[in-house]
Amino acid sequence: MSTPGSSTLAVSRDDVPTGALVSNQGTTSIADTVVSKIAGLAAKDVSGVHALGGGASRAVGALRERIPGGRVNHSQGVSVEVGETQAAVDINLIAEYGVAIADLAAGVRRNVIASVERMTGLQVTEVNIAVADVHLPDEDADDNEDTDSAPRVR
Repeated sequence: MSTPGSSTLAVSRDDVPTGALVSNQGTTSIADTVVSKIAGLAAKDVSGVHALGGGASRAVGALRERIPGGRVNHSQGVSVEVGETQAAVDINLIAEYGVAIADLAAGVRRNVIASVERMTGLQVTEVNIAVADVHLPDEDADDNEDTDSAPRVR
């Protein structure tokens, strides 16, 4: 009830700010693939990450890249859940040998959260990281020897 000389403040739903993705003019929805690509690229940018994905997904990715017209899958090894205002990210990665895995995970988590939140406006609730393997420097030399060697049979 109002008394003479006092005022009441009526707040309608339209006057309440609802966030970067929902406004009076409409809503913005962001696909899971968008968030997974952003997270994948952010994770790869961290020094000490050799590759994303486990053995099977990396093998499929390597085949995809060799096909003419094939493109790199930037969301390989990344799965996400995207809601209206929040996102959760799971990352499967291969670490470089010699890197402190706890520090690597913290760096990946920090970079992914910053990139996803800055680019999408979504709040990242969690980034779970699974280190599937450690890449050894001599593994690259073994791979190159197999592809560059002469055929065994003529």
